[in-house]
Amino acid sequence: MSEESTLLDDNAVYRTLLESTKAIPWKIDWATMKFAYIGPQIEALLGWSAESWVSVEDWAMRMHPEDREYVVNFCVAQSQAGVDHEADYRALTKDNGYVWIRDVVHVMRNDSGEVEALIGFMFDITERKKTEEKLLSLQKELEVLSFKDGLTNIANRRRFDSSFELEWERARSEGKPLSILLLDVDFFKQYNDLYGHTQGDKCLVDIAQTLSLALDGPRDLVARFGGEEFVVLLPEADAAVARKVAERCQRLLQKKSIVHALSPHGRRVTVSIGAGTAVPDGPADRAGFIKAVDQQLYAAKNNGRDRVEHVQLDA
Repeated sequence: MSEESTLLDDNAVYRTLLESTKAIPWKIDWATMKFAYIGPQIEALLGWSAESWVSVEDWAMRMHPEDREYVVNFCVAQSQAGVDHEADYRALTKDNGYVWIRDVVHVMRNDSGEVEALIGFMFDITERKKTEEKLLSLQKELEVLSFKDGLTNIANRRRFDSSFELEWERARSEGKPLSILLLDVDFFKQYNDLYGHTQGDKCLVDIAQTLSLALDGPRDLVARFGGEEFVVLLPEADAAVARKVAERCQRLLQKKSIVHALSPHGRRVTVSIGAGTAVPDGPADRAGFIKAVDQQLYAAKNNGRDRVEHVQLDA
């Protein structure tokens, strides 16, 4: 067998191997920016025949408009620098759909070190992208759940701590007030003992929903602080606004009129509220502020419950 026929046989073997794989091989001549070859598998994947892939213009225009500029600029820059690279993008199909592609590119140089051609493989990664999107969606759902109280469906302690830290630093940098309300359900142990824990849980849900109605600031937040305690975060609220919101909380609960036969306050569920306001610009820290508000809550409970006690700090 002659050397020429052996070479032709080898080329036929290589072509068979290339065209039997799911990956789509291609080659672009750098000088002309035209396709020297693209695997016929491209038609089954995207609908465009192999013959229709003439130049890099065809490659670029058959890319999703949202991906086109970044991917083309990235690939051209990497190729000019002679760097092997890969890029993920949405390739448009002939019927106006799209397929996620991962293009793996190898830069071929001549003996002088100049870029001569680009060769690569296109891989269909649509299923992988769908899986990634599902995982990302699940992750976002888990993040939401991790900041939500499982019983009452309002924010939990973790969400409050995160928001409080951000709002404290914002108040400090902007020189604005920040207020907090700590609320404790009066005689809740007696409520549970009398009505049972299932009814006790329903009571907490009703209170959470009622407290949510008392907020009107765009960044106001109500959270379950733990057990039968709730906390309200009021960014940019001064002492007068804090007291107004606290009284609104009490008024709405009074209107809700959750029956509590063992409560001396009108035989209904009430709350004791500790309120605090600070403009964080001094040595006081967040924990110190919370502690001071907590002391006001205990003062409200010790002074007869169903009342508001407020402190204003020079923080």
